[in-house]
Amino acid sequence: MADKDGLKVPKDYHIAEPFANMGDFHVKGANSLDWGMKKHLSRIFNPKTGHTVMFAFDHGYFMGSTSGLERLDLVIPPLLPYVDVLMATRGALRTCVPASNTCGVALRVTSGSSMLDDDLSHEVVAVDIEDAIRMNADCMAVQTFVGADGQLSSLENLSRVINAGLKYSIPTLGVVAVGKQMERTDRFFKLATRILAELGCQIVKTYYCENFEEVAAACPVPLVIAGGKKLPEKDALNLAYKVMQGGAAGVDMGRNIFQSTHPVAMAQAVHKIVHEGFTDKEAFEFFEELSH
Repeated sequence: MADKDGLKVPKDYHIAEPFANMGDFHVKGANSLDWGMKKHLSRIFNPKTGHTVMFAFDHGYFMGSTSGLERLDLVIPPLLPYVDVLMATRGALRTCVPASNTCGVALRVTSGSSMLDDDLSHEVVAVDIEDAIRMNADCMAVQTFVGADGQLSSLENLSRVINAGLKYSIPTLGVVAVGKQMERTDRFFKLATRILAELGCQIVKTYYCENFEEVAAACPVPLVIAGGKKLPEKDALNLAYKVMQGGAAGVDMGRNIFQSTHPVAMAQAVHKIVHEGFTDKEAFEFFEELSH
């Protein structure tokens, strides 16, 4: 067993050096994966840019009806042309999203307690691999709670999903949860994102933090950064710009899109930053033009 005593504190992340094992594939850490995995990842990350705009609206799996998502059937369809990936539950996808859309699918496969419970860290794998295949999922999303009470069970869930995904060539998206008692420091995110990647995740979703460039450099798979709570549009676009400049492969702007005063315009502005190299200032000006 590895001994944690006497380990050196890491400090050299070689931030200026690109990932060394890219080969001829556009997704970080995926050069040695099989054809099926790469095909799914190419539906998540645009082959021309290597980036993604993920749109999460899976909040209802523990929150029920959410502000801005009261009517999924009305909110989601207008956004489909401007996002790359839909992160959602199978129930929401089957009932409210036209199957004719061309977006990738990040299928939420874990669930647990509702928002009425103070502890959300004890989840189970609620969707089996057969249904993920029926849903034509491009990746399976698993909530993980590194450092929380439910750490062991959530990492066991993650490993089960990764193993099933490898059997059928479906990537796994490990989602780093941050509870009330969990620190939002670069030290924590370096730990959590690296653990998920080393367990076999092909994608990790996490949060922005100080020294984010080091977090991104130390993780050998692509990071998609969550927008978190609703921010003013200008601030949300600034966040999107900072994470892309810091080495993220994409953003997930759920609430910062569907709770925006102009969701479609906001989705387009985020797309400009992620795929067209707009600055946050340029994207905000674009948003304002579309909003008036």
